[in-house]
Amino acid sequence: MQLYTRLFECPKSSFFLLGPRGTGKTTLVRTLRLANHEVSLLDEETFQRYLVRPGTFYEELSSLKAGQWAFIDEIQRLPNLLNEIHRLIEDKKLRFILTGSSARKLRRAGVNLLAGRASTRYLYPLTPMEMGEDFCLNAALEMGTIPLVHNAEDKRETLKSYVQTYLKEEIQAEAIVRNLAGFSRFLPVAALLHGQTMNLSNLARDCEVGRPTVSGFFQILQDTLLLKTLSAYDAKLRVRERKRAKCYFIDPGLVRAIKRQYGPVTVEEKGPLFEGLIFTLLMFQKDTFDDFEDVLYWSPAESKHVEVDFLLIQGKDKIAIEAKSTDVIRPEYFKGLRAIADLKGIRRRMLVYCGQRRRVTQDGIEVLPFSDFVDVLRKRAL
Repeated sequence: MQLYTRLFECPKSSFFLLGPRGTGKTTLVRTLRLANHEVSLLDEETFQRYLVRPGTFYEELSSLKAGQWAFIDEIQRLPNLLNEIHRLIEDKKLRFILTGSSARKLRRAGVNLLAGRASTRYLYPLTPMEMGEDFCLNAALEMGTIPLVHNAEDKRETLKSYVQTYLKEEIQAEAIVRNLAGFSRFLPVAALLHGQTMNLSNLARDCEVGRPTVSGFFQILQDTLLLKTLSAYDAKLRVRERKRAKCYFIDPGLVRAIKRQYGPVTVEEKGPLFEGLIFTLLMFQKDTFDDFEDVLYWSPAESKHVEVDFLLIQGKDKIAIEAKSTDVIRPEYFKGLRAIADLKGIRRRMLVYCGQRRRVTQDGIEVLPFSDFVDVLRKRAL
């Protein structure tokens, strides 16, 4: 089993650490060596004890000294403990690390009880910045980089099991969805939309369920941290932009497993998978280091065929990024980046591709091989 040093800035006070199953949350917390006390809510005996008598949790942790850390694993299984955690933070001045693979139950239980007392951090699949020379782009696009899968001898079977486990445990066992058959139909259709705008009406028709149901299904994928949406840039005072969001699954291997695609990546697949990987890396950079405030896409309503994949917002500055999965750059690839040049605040325009040659066009667009783009992220030099 290969362990990588995760790029993670540990808060000095209580925090939630949220991430999809198998991303290594428990492993990371244990490598931090902070916890003076650990509680795993995956342990059924422990879970049942605190379920019946949540006050026992307060009693058992009251012996810890002020400033000491307690690690509660899979807090979403018993969100009512947040009341006791709140009391322990206030009364005993304890600090908590609270891990979870679903934000849904936490939100329903009123996680705002800890507002101001616990920040939120996110753990993503392994990034090339963390894997170093072990990272292989083709392998990442084919099987993804979720640690549970990456460290498995049989990655294909592990990916298949991952999707099945998600359906069974995250959805069925927690009674999130009553219409499990509808959700099972929805999931592979949603995977086909990876990197595309979400038309809920069309999707509802394809899945044979109502539009509100499909909207709820998308929310479940977001709450269980497997999918993120990308909103369109809203220029407000200048041009009305198209408001429909795009969706991206958090890992290329996950997308392919949902669609039951396990062989080598086809040419048709590579574009959306590569674009999705760039999106995940940008979200990782945002959530881990706070290098920019937002990640959007640019698509002015006045030009239906002009678009830029990603627009990073850094205060008054903006960075435009286009992702292309080809080895050769064609002149038409620059269309969106040239159209966005006049947008107020544009500081940098970049085209990231799978070739080897780095250059700058006459009008200032940086053409970066993927490995060079990773170096930019590693150095936090955007």
